[in-house]
Amino acid sequence: MEIGLRKVEENDLLFLKQVYRSTREEELALTKMSPEEKNQFVDFQFNAQHAHYLKAYQGADFQIVLLDGEQAGRLYLWETESQIRIMDIALLGQFRGKGVGTKILNDLIQDSESKGKRLTIHVEYFNPALRLYERLNFKRTDDTGIYYFMERQPEMSNP
Repeated sequence: MEIGLRKVEENDLLFLKQVYRSTREEELALTKMSPEEKNQFVDFQFNAQHAHYLKAYQGADFQIVLLDGEQAGRLYLWETESQIRIMDIALLGQFRGKGVGTKILNDLIQDSESKGKRLTIHVEYFNPALRLYERLNFKRTDDTGIYYFMERQPEMSNP
């Protein structure tokens, strides 16, 4: 299993919307919306999120996750002097539970350690990946009412 990343290109927006939708399918299944209403909802939410990310995280790194060369998800990162923010990490359903996300997170942890920067992320309360973040030593530092703000401090080795 080879995991790769490549920069998002303009023609990737439909795929990115598909990834976004895959993260909302369980929620959408609970509604009485018609398929057309679900599509409109996803379009609106994706476009709003995408516009927010572009505006709020200028200079962010928007990437497509590749698994054995196949588009599998998205990884959005924003780096400052003190932190690496995981703005978004999401995989299509068929790629979840195979260690892909764990490998990406471990690579990000290594990067944050080597740079001496904390690694941060917002995680929804009911996100199944919450347990993974906790196993990887992310700590809850804030509760927004919808998300936990979590961070992992770099481990400073003793000289």
